[in-house]
Amino acid sequence: MSDWEDDYDAGGVAISNSSPAKPLQVKSWRPPSLRVSRARETSTLGAKFHEDEEQWTTWRNTNTGVNCDLPGKNNTYTPYRSGPTRNRGNGDWRDSSSVTVQVDNALVGRVIGRGGAKIRELEESSGASIKLKAKDMIERLVDENTGGPRYHNENGNGSRQKESCWSASAVQAVAEAAPKSTPIDWTSLRENRGKYEAMKWQDLPALNKDFYIEAQTVSARSSEEVAIWRKENNNIFVDDLKDGEKRTVPNPVYTFEEAFAHYPGIMENINRVGFKKPTPIQSQAWPVILKGTDLIGIAQTGTGKTLAYLLPGFIHMDGQPVARDKRNGPGMLVLTPTRELALQIEAECNKYSYKGFKSICIYGGGDRKAQIKVVTDGVDIVIATPGRLNDLQMNELINLRSITYLVLDEADRMLDMGFEPQIMKIIIDIRPDRQTVMTSATWPPGVRRLAKSYLKDCMMAVNTVQQTVLFVQEDEKKAYMFDFIHRMEPQDKVLIFVGKKVKADDLSSDLCLQGIAVQSLHGDREQCDREEALQDFKSGLVRILVATDLASRGLDVHDITHVFNYDFPRNVEEYVHRVGRTGRAGRSGESVTLVTREDWKVASELVTILERSGQDVPEELVLMAERYEKHKKEKEMFGPRSGRGGGGGRGQGRRGGFRGSSDQWI
Repeated sequence: MSDWEDDYDAGGVAISNSSPAKPLQVKSWRPPSLRVSRARETSTLGAKFHEDEEQWTTWRNTNTGVNCDLPGKNNTYTPYRSGPTRNRGNGDWRDSSSVTVQVDNALVGRVIGRGGAKIRELEESSGASIKLKAKDMIERLVDENTGGPRYHNENGNGSRQKESCWSASAVQAVAEAAPKSTPIDWTSLRENRGKYEAMKWQDLPALNKDFYIEAQTVSARSSEEVAIWRKENNNIFVDDLKDGEKRTVPNPVYTFEEAFAHYPGIMENINRVGFKKPTPIQSQAWPVILKGTDLIGIAQTGTGKTLAYLLPGFIHMDGQPVARDKRNGPGMLVLTPTRELALQIEAECNKYSYKGFKSICIYGGGDRKAQIKVVTDGVDIVIATPGRLNDLQMNELINLRSITYLVLDEADRMLDMGFEPQIMKIIIDIRPDRQTVMTSATWPPGVRRLAKSYLKDCMMAVNTVQQTVLFVQEDEKKAYMFDFIHRMEPQDKVLIFVGKKVKADDLSSDLCLQGIAVQSLHGDREQCDREEALQDFKSGLVRILVATDLASRGLDVHDITHVFNYDFPRNVEEYVHRVGRTGRAGRSGESVTLVTREDWKVASELVTILERSGQDVPEELVLMAERYEKHKKEKEMFGPRSGRGGGGGRGQGRRGGFRGSSDQWI
């Protein structure tokens, strides 16, 4: 025990270690709700200082009615209180003008006084008013020892006032001299967006886009001859998407010489590789891109889209007025969704090297430091995935202002993988008068929105296959399939798509029982069996492969002549990917699709796909689409069918050829 603490006897009375003190004459009081055992009796409030120091400080002023002095000096502590008090012994109530503060010896709060003195621990065993009084005592004692003046607000709550080394006049002068912030006028910014955009790009050099010199043989072709050629070559469909008056679409080129006769460096690369003639999408895309027009190429993988934009890009970079060594950055950017595709495009760039153009592949997972070094050392062509390029862009490690030729390759896949925010951040740093080429295997709303935002007055070239849609009953599908297979030519190879794995096994078994060589491919088969099935189909050991949508993406078999959609896919985008398995590498292809009444949800979108690709649209498909749209409107107006007409019975929901609330057309 320290020299400043008192001992206590068994009754809880303080025993001073210094000079004896006269006992205090107090009357104890505690509220009825507070239970305190006899082992936790109360003691008087006080403190003992060192003998050579001042022993007490008055805590309250005279108007509080409280005097607190040290024991041993015959002082009393009597906080005045009006109102009734309770006698602890007999529990009766009587009026008294004073009460005694009870301090619990077990709960202690220490306050250090002036000159290093220490005040005894304080515990509140009384009600809220006593607690407030004790709190005020402690605060005032701290104020006196720290020298901090206090002020009281209108509610009586005190707080310490912090003094400042600055005078009030100096603070006011600084506040007046500070610049006044003005709110941002967003309306003005929107109205003057074009003005600010022009200011941002006003220091850029001029841009050349038109490098097409049409051969005489190409210009001499009649519109009828061009229409026949497009029909025979994967049914190429070309449309001008510019608002207002439509432009003349350039005629396709039939040979490499017709496109690049004036660019011997390009022709030297083509002759070295040994290509015979352009693919259909290349024949139509090259004249459009070389004229400097933005292009959307809708074509499946394996149709030559990479060379369709690479070779004109080489010519575009070489024809700019600013020399390569003064551009301070790359001239061509190709954005692609995956590292595998990026590496494949880089290989094509290296294969068709032109005038020493240097390319780099930037993708996540690669050596970031090595990629940064190549970019900073100087590069002409950047092939990148959006994530890694956005990383370098945000860290100012690559200059995108110098890019004049932009390619968005496989735009639908980039959107599916969630790259749209990165694409937007990247394109905002590229000059707006650039030339842009976009490729995609499908034409969903997301790709349309992307094309509308970042392409200007573009044209569309659609490379597709001959598509046939047949309306059948569910139990007629198998008969149609067998009839199609028996009509196959010896060189034909067909890929049959089904919706379920069990259906793939079922059809494969039926074909085997009839002595027809067939393989199946779906997710429940072992990996070795899948590889064997695919190898048999590629090598021609079997000419029929029954598969689920597992084979709709990534299956690269160039000589598939037909796609047979036994079951319609879950959505139209998957349909496009299925159809894209045929007509590859410049070859013609056909697709046959069986449609039942249960497929009416996708009828409207299928009509759009067929119209966009220049296909014949069956009248039954149009009627099916109209009926489904009518059904949706009625469903929105009246709610579920089962609730109309009262009764709510199972068959009472029929209205106008619909059953219940289901989406079936009957």
